[in-house]
Amino acid sequence: MGSAASKGLTLRSHTGFEFRFDPGALSLELLTTGGPGPYRRYEVLHGPADLAAWAERSRLTPTPPLEITEAEVADARTLRDALFRVVIVHLRGEPYPADELETVNLAAARPALAPAVTPSGERRWAGPSSGTNLLASVARDAVELLSGPFARRIRTCAADNCELVYVDTSRPGRRRWCSMEHCGNRHKVKALRARNSERGEPDT
Repeated sequence: MGSAASKGLTLRSHTGFEFRFDPGALSLELLTTGGPGPYRRYEVLHGPADLAAWAERSRLTPTPPLEITEAEVADARTLRDALFRVVIVHLRGEPYPADELETVNLAAARPALAPAVTPSGERRWAGPSSGTNLLASVARDAVELLSGPFARRIRTCAADNCELVYVDTSRPGRRRWCSMEHCGNRHKVKALRARNSERGEPDT
């Protein structure tokens, strides 16, 4: 159910600028919460409330009622780090690391969030659900993404100092930036200044 209508994520750059970022897939949204190695400094999943808050911001609609344990938060970090490494080697065109792939596949094999419909025809999640159910949905989304038609459209932002990962689901397949209002806009400003400099014109 990770393909529900996207709400997008509100992220904050190192300069404090807030912008909307839609990575295009539930599993890639989890990568914005931190990661292995140098990405550890961006860690935000410290406790059950943090994972629940991420689910609230994610593309899951509506937000499922969750009962999350500390152990499941640790599982979320493990799954995220494994998925991060899998995506990185995917972008390089290299074979997937066996241990990380097993982590993703094992999470995907567990019971996922269960959808339901109300008497009035509205969509909801059967609940309450566990953190394990949430992570299973994330892992299944990753499996579908990596083995599906959009696998070749997983990319990193074209900006030199941005490493956000997204899947380009646009029809033309020409997306270059994490967000047009952030890196896309910075590129436009930089290009304009370069053109003005070549012409000897002042920046506007």
